[in-house]
Amino acid sequence: DLDGSDIRIGIIRTRWNDEHVTNLVDGCRKALKECNVKEENIFETSIPGAYELPLSARFLALSGTVDAIVTAGVLIKGETMHFEYISDAVSSGLMSVQLQTTCPIVYGVLNCLDEGQVKSRSSGDNNHGEDWGKTAVEMAL
Repeated sequence: DLDGSDIRIGIIRTRWNDEHVTNLVDGCRKALKECNVKEENIFETSIPGAYELPLSARFLALSGTVDAIVTAGVLIKGETMHFEYISDAVSSGLMSVQLQTTCPIVYGVLNCLDEGQVKSRSSGDNNHGEDWGKTAVEMAL
């Protein structure tokens, strides 16, 4: 079992697709609680959208106030190439920040083709947020 009683976790969540992101963050918080992370050691902030995640994660990582970061967002493919550009930029940006700062960053962005895929990955027994919470604790230990 993972014991996160002495670690601090940052959650950076997007406001875009808020309903789904809220479900994912709830799942993440549930897992953190199961891993004994204290509520006062969970720091959550919200930002407009996924494109802002890398810079926000960098600021938080460099602050030294957390041991790991979970980024939570949802991208749904539309009719243009916007989805691909944002997905690639966010993924690459977060990896770069993680490697530069050595602060573990969990890639908690669902990249889905439609809302049905999002719902099946953000609710019930398949809430990916729970996996992200456990991953953050493991990487912080």
